[in-house]
Amino acid sequence: MSSTEESVSQWFANHMEHTAMAGSLSAPLIPAAADMVVQTLLSDGKILACANGSANTLAQYFCTSLLGRLDQDRPGLPAVNLGADATTYSAICRDNRFNETFARQVTALGKPGDTLMVYVDDGHKANLIQAIQAAHDRDINVIVLSAREKTDISALLQPQDLEITLNDLDPVSAMPIMMLITGALCRLVEENLFGG
Repeated sequence: MSSTEESVSQWFANHMEHTAMAGSLSAPLIPAAADMVVQTLLSDGKILACANGSANTLAQYFCTSLLGRLDQDRPGLPAVNLGADATTYSAICRDNRFNETFARQVTALGKPGDTLMVYVDDGHKANLIQAIQAAHDRDINVIVLSAREKTDISALLQPQDLEITLNDLDPVSAMPIMMLITGALCRLVEENLFGG
């Protein structure tokens, strides 16, 4: 086996180890997060989601799976990725308000009883922090899916909020596991609302 093949095999082995650990850590929290989403939707609320950088693909996958479908044909569920509208995002940034990119949208679009889903892989978090603060100001519940166990975001969360954390993974290692968790979350939401 070449050194390149050994490297690839090691990446897969590391991924399996990280996935197994994430499964044991997040198994009780994913159903709780699904319950929060279901209760929001049953109460005529909507789901807002936000993330920075490549984690925004997770927010989009989450919202697409709710609004469109995951496993079954069923009515669309109200979900909005706040990072999907490049025009709005750049207009807010244009006025040197990068830290407000999501908070302004949460304030404008969110209402009490909604849920904000926040993805944190690493790096810049000030705009995510402000989004969470805006959500709390509007009585919006927050779910955080984070690649790291303890961040400054953890300290912001209130008792009704929920945080699912991985074991301090770098963004590249965390991304496929966060996708798996998001898929499991969406599957539980579909099953709870529409049957399995």
